[in-house]
Amino acid sequence: MSHLFGHDQPLSVQGAGATPPSFVGSFDPRIRVVAAGLFAVMVVALQQIEFALMAFGIALATMQMTDLPWRITLKRMAAMDGFIIVMLVMLPFTTPGTPMFAVLGADASKEGLMHAVLIGVRANAVVLMMLSLLSGLTPVALGHTLYRLKCPAALVHLMMFTVRYISVLHDEYHRLRLAMKLRGFKARNNAHTYRSFGYLFGMLLVRSLERAERVLEAMKLRGFSGHFPMIDDLTFRPRDGALAAFFLIVVTALVLMDRIYVFAY
Repeated sequence: MSHLFGHDQPLSVQGAGATPPSFVGSFDPRIRVVAAGLFAVMVVALQQIEFALMAFGIALATMQMTDLPWRITLKRMAAMDGFIIVMLVMLPFTTPGTPMFAVLGADASKEGLMHAVLIGVRANAVVLMMLSLLSGLTPVALGHTLYRLKCPAALVHLMMFTVRYISVLHDEYHRLRLAMKLRGFKARNNAHTYRSFGYLFGMLLVRSLERAERVLEAMKLRGFSGHFPMIDDLTFRPRDGALAAFFLIVVTALVLMDRIYVFAY
């Protein structure tokens, strides 16, 4: 299991020939994780589009200091937008307010449209900042970081095992699907198809449990005692404190300005 929870090099040390980290990637991962969480909580609390756009601009500026490729990042954000686009389209027609236009007899309100735009801007700002601050963190490094932040060890282990074995279960699923196709199965809208997919997911669950038991037995034979050693070298430096203070000031200023604007108008 050393390939799972250990490192050939400490987290703060670059291996031979490794690509140097970006400006954002050079900071302590603990600060980056906390800053990303704090930014998300504060941005969700914003009620004015103007300040949400400012938060999105800050996230965009942060991305400029990473090595994230624009094309891939935009694709990831588009995938996220696909989940909320239905809600954003429906909000103008379900929120009472000043009518702007009508579609098939349903009035779209100005308040609903503005609320939809606000939610969309906030969501994109949060996702972009998450991608920017957590860029370069491997699942192993993220697990170590969460453990150092005193997250429950059971949750950290669960995340690490999920990352390690999700591809194994995915391969198992494809083997079962291939076996069904070789036996002439074709998905249709009938009871046989539903029953076959039920058997498929049931067998996948059984094989997952069997693999989990084998992995646990192998770990016990290797002296597993309920926890994994965290082999890392996380050092808090003054520049990390400066980043933490900067993010705290920025998000606090955004929320305060947003609240002052709400109370004033």
